Amino acid sequence: MDRNTCFETIKIKDGRIHDIKWHNQRCNRTRRELFGEKKALELQYFITPPDKGLYRCRITYHKQVTKIEYIPYTIRTLESFKIVQSHLDYAYKYSNRTELEHLKNQHPDVDEIIIEKNGVITDTSIANLAFYDGQQWITPSTPLLEGTVRAKLLSEQFLIPKVIKSDELKHFSYVALMNAMIGFRIQKNSTIYDLTERVICL
Repeated sequence: MDRNTCFETIKIKDGRIHDIKWHNQRCNRTRRELFGEKKALELQYFITPPDKGLYRCRITYHKQVTKIEYIPYTIRTLESFKIVQSHLDYAYKYSNRTELEHLKNQHPDVDEIIIEKNGVITDTSIANLAFYDGQQWITPSTPLLEGTVRAKLLSEQFLIPKVIKSDELKHFSYVALMNAMIGFRIQKNSTIYDLTERVICL
């Protein structure tokens, strides 16, 4: 996997930049840990947000910002999921997502995949996960990537991090997806296929 650059996806709606604090934190942690750059960036000063509409602002960077794109965004409907096994390393938001996309494309029969790594649930290919146990929202403590919405909700103690195994999913009543563009979205009537193709409905 090409690890020369990483990127942030930032939600812009009607000219407003969302959750920039959390994007700055992740971007600067990545620049420090991956590229050895200690001087922090403030990404909001690189953004000229479109006045109207919903956009995905993609900022590509290594030590410095190299590219800024504004991409119109439409929320996808996701109803079917399949648990797949992988040892993929995506601890940083690398620009090259070829391995993730290849893994997803191997399962065209479902809308999205849920990645199991080292025997535990991590993320989908595009979002962090949370599961409702009837009292609280639980998020996997072992995500592939620490997302910005997940980080925000953990700081607010809305989410509880725990190790989750695939055979425990049947004990939850709801599943939610989290990423910068959709926020925290509870899925209605989702179908999840486990590793043996058995159906888990949440």
